[in-house]
Formats: sequence, structure tokens, C-alpha cells
Amino acid sequence: MISESLERQIVFLFCLLAAVHVFIFSTAFPFFNNVDEQTHFDLVTRYAGGDLPRRLDPPHEEAMFYLAIFNTPEYLWPPNSFPDGKIPPPPWTLPMEQIKLHVMAVEKAWSKVPNHENSQPPLYYALAGLWWRLGKAGGFHDGFLLYWLRFLNIAFVVLLVWLGHCTARQVFPENLFLRLGVPALIAFIPQTAFYSINNDVLSPLCFGAAFLCLARFLSAEIPGVLLGTITGLTLAATFLAKISNLPLLAVSAVVVTFKAVQWARTGKWRAMFLPLFSLTMCSALPIGLWLAWTRHVFGDFTGTTAKIQSLGWTHKPFVEWWGHPIFTPLGFWIFISRLMATFWQGEFSWQGVPLASRTVNSIYTIFSLAFVGTAIVSLLPKFAAATRLQRRELGFGLVGFAAGIAFLGLLSIVFDFQNCAYPSRGNPYFISGRLLLGSLIPFLLLYLYGLDRALCVVKKKRFRPLVLVALILFMLVSEVVVDQPVFANPYNWFHM
Repeated sequence: MISESLERQIVFLFCLLAAVHVFIFSTAFPFFNNVDEQTHFDLVTRYAGGDLPRRLDPPHEEAMFYLAIFNTPEYLWPPNSFPDGKIPPPPWTLPMEQIKLHVMAVEKAWSKVPNHENSQPPLYYALAGLWWRLGKAGGFHDGFLLYWLRFLNIAFVVLLVWLGHCTARQVFPENLFLRLGVPALIAFIPQTAFYSINNDVLSPLCFGAAFLCLARFLSAEIPGVLLGTITGLTLAATFLAKISNLPLLAVSAVVVTFKAVQWARTGKWRAMFLPLFSLTMCSALPIGLWLAWTRHVFGDFTGTTAKIQSLGWTHKPFVEWWGHPIFTPLGFWIFISRLMATFWQGEFSWQGVPLASRTVNSIYTIFSLAFVGTAIVSLLPKFAAATRLQRRELGFGLVGFAAGIAFLGLLSIVFDFQNCAYPSRGNPYFISGRLLLGSLIPFLLLYLYGLDRALCVVKKKRFRPLVLVALILFMLVSEVVVDQPVFANPYNWFHM
């Protein structure tokens, strides 16, 4: 065992390493990537100017300038797609007259493209908009201002590392391997969403905080009103960060309702009324206000109808759902394996090809299924490998993660994707692992708990830290090898 002071120092080191990790890869990737970074950036600049979207407009003037000057075509197009067989030079290196013509051409092209993310909840865009304005006030401009906006993710990830440690201490106060393993994996996870302007980066932080608060709320004999208030606000923040977090909220509501029934049966209803009331109001009121606003300006409570129409999707008749390939063994394996691969590594492409390794993808998928499967078996009461509270908290995390997978599976089934590039008729799967990032901390708890149980056969105490170091080295080395082509790109931070 190590002292509490040394443990805090190690976690602080993980926070620093996480900041360096995100900084290096954020600067290596040029703008704007293939995972809708353009649309998210447009929304950030809108919110920075106090412009709350009311329809699916094209990008506005300020965003247009940056899209024209700093966008590389290399995420989608290889060099041989261009007349001279080379990627065009960055627009900011061209003569002023050519820059003006280029900006006009880009503005004309984007003026016909609606921003399908305009109906997304506001939390990330409001925070990033304030950060954008702060960067301007600090004298940043042009490409450095863009990277300043990406660097907001450094703060989010550092907080996430700290939160992962706090959660692991709450669930496994006696297990040093898990207490340090969760923040360590967060610090080095090669998820490219953390190197991009997007609203997915807030999901693990918001629901991670909600998961920790719920764990404390449900384990307290009589939780306080303050804890109920904070728990409700973190649940509201989870929804206001990303609408795809709805399955996590649904599972949380079921868990709280079940616990409330237990309290009522044991005669604690009066003592529990105010904490439960504060939790309910502090979560339902912000969510309800945003749903009402979205219904008012976009015509439906989630704003997804307009987005679906803009993407060209149509709803399948119910009888056609069951012909989806996800109901075959091969189709289900394609869905789950690609989903787990992108959950760990992200979805960037480079020169039109996914920026990933099949071997690395397979390792992440196999390890995830094996360790989570081991955790599930170990949670069975007959093995008595965990306490009742630990089984409940890990079970809550497991059900939340499974609900997210089921939600993406349902979305894959119910739509005909028409001519959309992703998902498509030929590949009709929602395999965006970033949409599951809200469950990152609960998932890593399950993952490392399963690994810990698998290593029980080894008696040497030093073996677990060695395995953790090996995992981190694998994550870091494989990420450097996979992402190596982008470091020399003339559009990135190093070449400005």
C-alpha cells in the first residue's frame, strides 16, 4: 500500500500527462476533421456572439472565414485526387488575391449546406463560446485562435482524470489497482474526440459526475438536500451536453425510482422527500426548459426531425426492421466490434481511409469483451468477489453502457439512410463510439475490475502495475504509429 499523499501525487502526475497528451495530438491534427468539426465550430462561434440557433442555417460569416482559410482536404481526399497529384498548399500561404477568390468560392459552397447540429443542447457550445471570446480578449487570432478553442479539451480531460480517481475511490476504496488504473487509462486513451471541437467531450465529465453523485446518494442512509441538488444538476448537465445521453438518463431515472420505492417500504419516505424532490426538480427543470425551447423553434421536443430531414433519412416500416443485418451473427459482430474500436480510438479518417489499425482495433475489441465479460461473471452473488454496494454500482454502469449500445442499435434499424455517406444503406450501422463516451468512467471501472479478477491467479502484487504500464504503453505506441502521418501535415499547428 502507498500513502494517501503519494497517491494524490501520482494522480496529479496523471493529470499533467493527460494535459500533455491532449495538447500534442490536438496540435498535430489540422482543421477541420471529418467528424463534423466544421458544424460544431460554427455553433461555438454563434454562441460566442449570443446567437442561439432557431433553424438549420448554413454556417455564418465568422465561421466561413476559418472554414475557408484553415481547412485541409486531406481528411477526405488523397493527393491523387488533385490535378497535380499533390495536396494544395494552405490558403494562408497564398497571395492575397488568391485567398479572396478561395474564400468566396468556399462561402458559396457552404451557403447551400445547413448545419444539422443546430438543434443540439447548448452546454458545450456556451462554454466553448466563452472560451473563444476569452481567447480573442487575450490577443489570439487566426489559426492560433482555432487551436486555443481545441485546448479547452485539455481542461475537460484533466478534470475527467481527477473525477475518474474520485469515482474509483468511492466504489473500490480498498483496491489501489483500480483507484490508479482508471485515471491512468483516461490520461492515455487514444480517443480522437478529445483532439477536436465537438460536444462529445463533455459527456464523460457530466455523466461521470452524475455517476459519482448517484453512487453517494444511493448509498447514504439519508442523503442531504445539497447532495440531491448537485446530483440533479449533474444529470441535467448530462442531457444538456449531448442528446445521445438520453439512455443514461433513462437508466438513472429507473435506478432512483427503484431506490425511492425501497425507502418508502422501510418507512423513510418523509426523511427522503426533500432530497428526492431537489434531485427531481434540479434535473427535470433545466431539461424541461430546453425541450420546450426546442419544441418552440424546431417543431419537436428533441429537434431531431429537422436534422433527419436535412440528412435525407426516412423511417422504415416496422415490418422492415427485422431484415437488418444486425440480427445475423456476422452483422452483430460488425456492429459491436466497430463500435468498441471507435469507442477507444475515435473516427478520424485520413486521405479517405479510417485512421486506425485493424490489428489494434481487434485487440481493443477482444480485451473489452473479455474483461467486461469477466467483470459480469464476477458480479454474480455466488462468487462473492464484490460487496453488495460494488455490485450495485458496477451493475448500474453496465446497464447504462448496454443501454447506450442498444440505443445505437435501434437507430441503426429504424432508418433508411438513403444516399447518406454514414451510416449508409450498404453499411447501416451507427458505430460512433464517441456517442458512448458518457459511460467512459463506469466502463473503465468494469474493464479494470474484470482485468483485476482475471489476474487473481497471479500472486505477485507487482504484476498488476506491470500490466497497467503495458496497457498504457500499448495505447500510446499504437496511437503514435497510427497517427504518425498527420504530424508532418503543413496545415497543423507545427507549420503555422
